[in-house]
Amino acid sequence: MSVLFDRLQKLFDEGHGVELPDLRSDAIFAPPEIRPAAVLIAVTDRPEPGVLLTHRPEDMRAHPGQVAFPGGKLDPGEDAVEAALREAHEELAVEPSSVRIIGASDRYITGSGYDVTPVLGLVPPDLPIRPNPMEVSAWFEPPLRYLFDPANHVQKQREWQGRTRHYIEIEWQGHRIWGITAAIISNLSRRLAWQELING
Repeated sequence: MSVLFDRLQKLFDEGHGVELPDLRSDAIFAPPEIRPAAVLIAVTDRPEPGVLLTHRPEDMRAHPGQVAFPGGKLDPGEDAVEAALREAHEELAVEPSSVRIIGASDRYITGSGYDVTPVLGLVPPDLPIRPNPMEVSAWFEPPLRYLFDPANHVQKQREWQGRTRHYIEIEWQGHRIWGITAAIISNLSRRLAWQELING
């Protein structure tokens, strides 16, 4: 059994048992039709846990070059967990049987019309990752401690669709994490007592 899994599960359940105001969302920018999607937040089972993130290829039609969690649209008949596991397998060759699911976190409505369910799971360290070049140009594993620390969340804003959009950016070793990915990280960091997770 994994000590980290047990601690994550406990903090996840405690953190999702309360109402939190002002979680990040782009719902005000979303079109009328919303499509379900899911992403996998894969935490690595290490003394210093990390999170698997990808870079999308520069020639992709949607969000080229951006940092993302493995994920995508739900196929017919799928739930969020099944979709997140399938996408992680398609993008990084992570076997679904290697992922211990902790739970589904707060859904995030995107400005492009997706209702994204983040699925938190624990994966073994040093998995044999094999990126699919059609969907992933590179992958990296920043420390969970760094991603969740609000001190590393830089507040930004810009005009989009005639409104001011507030968002955050997280810089780690030359990787710019922003948009949907950073917002999901920010929301989950508010749900988890991550300092307790790291410090034991």
